[in-house]
Amino acid sequence: MKLHEMKPAAGSRKVRKRVGRGMGSGMGKTSSRGHNGQNSRSGGGVRLGFEGGQIPFFQRLPKRGFTNINRKEYAIVNIDTLNRFDEGTEITPALLIESGIVSNAKSGIKILGNGTLEKKITVKAHKFSASAKEAIEKAGGQTEVV
Repeated sequence: MKLHEMKPAAGSRKVRKRVGRGMGSGMGKTSSRGHNGQNSRSGGGVRLGFEGGQIPFFQRLPKRGFTNINRKEYAIVNIDTLNRFDEGTEITPALLIESGIVSNAKSGIKILGNGTLEKKITVKAHKFSASAKEAIEKAGGQTEVV
C-alpha cells in the first residue's frame, strides 16, 4: 500500500446534506422539515429535557441530600509508594508532584497506610491516616503536617 492508494473506510465519511437547493435534489422547498409546526420554523424546537409540558423526568425524581461546596478532596498516596525514595529523604508535596506520584494535588495530599515501609524517611503532607503515621514512625521516620 502506498500513500496515494489510501482511502477512508467505507461509510466513515458521510456527505453533508445540502437542503433547499432545488426540487431535483429531493430536499428543496421545505428542506425536509415538513409544512407546519414548531420544528419547521427557524429557531424552532424544544430545550433539552422538555416533554411537551408534562413534568420532566428529572423533576419527578425525589431529591436527596446536598453538595458541600467547601468539601476538601485529597490526593492519596500509600506508604508502599514511598519506598522508591532514598533513605533519609524529606518527602514534601512538591517532591511528590515533581516525581509524578501525584498528578493533581487537589486540596492537599493524604498519606494512607497501605503496604509496608522499609526506609527511614521524613514525610510532610496535609493529612495522615493513623495506620500510616504508625508505620512511618515504626520504620524510624517522622511525620509532619504541613
